[in-house]
Amino acid sequence: MNTATGLGDTGFLLGKFMPVHRGHMYLIECARSQVRRLTVLVCTLEKEPIPGGLRYRWVRDLYPDVNVQHLTDEIPSYPEEHPDFWDIWTRTIRRFVPVGPDVVFSSELYGDKLAECLGARHVCLDLQRETYPVSSTAVRANPLACWDVIPPPVQAYFAHQLSLGVK
Repeated sequence: MNTATGLGDTGFLLGKFMPVHRGHMYLIECARSQVRRLTVLVCTLEKEPIPGGLRYRWVRDLYPDVNVQHLTDEIPSYPEEHPDFWDIWTRTIRRFVPVGPDVVFSSELYGDKLAECLGARHVCLDLQRETYPVSSTAVRANPLACWDVIPPPVQAYFAHQLSLGVK
């Protein structure tokens, strides 16, 4: 157990990180400071506009002290897409986190249900996006307008895309 917070030993969070931005980084850094071991699951689908392997590398390289894992399974992204959504996700996450975690961190409403499925406590951080009012959708739509909230590797990616005339 992390004696500074009393939250527990292990933490978990997941996301698409499409692309990773300062809001994601805030979530990871807050989570990392509250548990001894943190697992971050980068979830990607083949059809997404930014390659999944690249997003995984960004997060892994930004947080070498965190257990960053990459999920490439083509599974439903939202509960309304499949009646067994939560069972599918619980089984999938268990491949990466066989026991625990003590805490699930998120900035999303689904965090309560995910934590319940994993037998963990949910800590919701900045649900209203007040600390960093940014979204990956906004970054993809206009990376230059969001330049100050994306890390250098993501800036390099978008600089290259913009030089090619790709939006």
